[in-house]
Amino acid sequence: MLVPRRAATRGATPQFIAGVRAALTVLSAAFIAVLAALTFTSVRVARKVVTPAGRIPDTRILALDTAAQTITLSRNPDSRLPGRYGLFTTGSEQYVKLGSVLAEDATTVKRKLLTHIGTDSHLAQDAAFSGWYFARPEELHLPFTSPLIGSPSGPCPAWLFPAAVDTDVWVIQVHGRGTTRSECLRAVPVFHELGITSLVVSYRNDGEAPRSRAGTYALGATEWRDIEAALVFARRGGARRVIIMGWSMGGAIALQLVLNSPHRDLVAGLVLDSPVVDWRVVLTYQAKQLHLPSPVTGLALGALGADWATAVTGTGAPIPFDRLDVVARAAELQHPILILHSDDDGFVPSDASHELLLARPDLVELEVFEIARHTKLWNYDQERWSDSIRSWVLRQGLTPARATADS
Repeated sequence: MLVPRRAATRGATPQFIAGVRAALTVLSAAFIAVLAALTFTSVRVARKVVTPAGRIPDTRILALDTAAQTITLSRNPDSRLPGRYGLFTTGSEQYVKLGSVLAEDATTVKRKLLTHIGTDSHLAQDAAFSGWYFARPEELHLPFTSPLIGSPSGPCPAWLFPAAVDTDVWVIQVHGRGTTRSECLRAVPVFHELGITSLVVSYRNDGEAPRSRAGTYALGATEWRDIEAALVFARRGGARRVIIMGWSMGGAIALQLVLNSPHRDLVAGLVLDSPVVDWRVVLTYQAKQLHLPSPVTGLALGALGADWATAVTGTGAPIPFDRLDVVARAAELQHPILILHSDDDGFVPSDASHELLLARPDLVELEVFEIARHTKLWNYDQERWSDSIRSWVLRQGLTPARATADS
């Protein structure tokens, strides 16, 4: 039997009604506070994704033995990797090269120093482990020049490593998020051996190239135009076939270039190291690694992709996640692609790389690594990494006849 509302509340005392109203007020306030907290956190996360940031220390120098030329670091998944690496430091040295692991336990890793450290040197404890290895172009001992690429964002500094003999085959190297073109120097020698000219470029907001009006990353949606300018520069320099090599976010930029540029006919193929193929996959993974609640991740992605949020995210324009999802756009691809990716990447999961292979097995080759982590495949296994690129280039017929015969 239905009871009229008035009858249901007729016996309620004024004190009871007041208590209910107070409870509802508290609950409403709590809900608004939670929603405000989620929104605030989401906006902070969104801004962090697109804001260029400095290098963040991720390990600590625990001991330095200048007699034995060894260094002991706090142990993490990167600092214990086999191979050769770099370490950004502060003090008497800004950057040192690291060799093989000599010993490790549950909390520390001792490595060989490949940069000589004198007895009077001093290094701060906080340091950043790096896959760069080469920090400056001079370290390659190859002739190079430093041209400026005239792009829509302004003059972008570059390094040009000409092949030993004039060639119409070039490679343009595109670095990743939060780093600079030095990241790409590891790849110059293998292309030089193949008789290919290397152009190592910068792009807007990377700390070397000009700053855009917003000063934030567009995750590849606009940066590709600076690489297009490098493509035009290469054509004027005699290039007729150009390989685009992208590292991490540089992979996303390279993919946007071949999907959007009217000059993509000059591109002969892509080589992608630890690439971002779908940003939503990457950002969702990174959010889980940070133990962020799913609602925060969803709100952050929504804010990045919305017109209304550009004022608070600082992007200047929405991030077009659908356009940046290359798995969904796989049918549009026209160029052969070599992907090198570690299944334990730890920053950009390899899932989308595998999905792109499944979507376009006619164009995509995937060289799967393990243990190597993010953009440290060269460091972990230089021989396999170089052989993978070398054999792919030869199969595509992208070397001068001289280099093919000599190889």
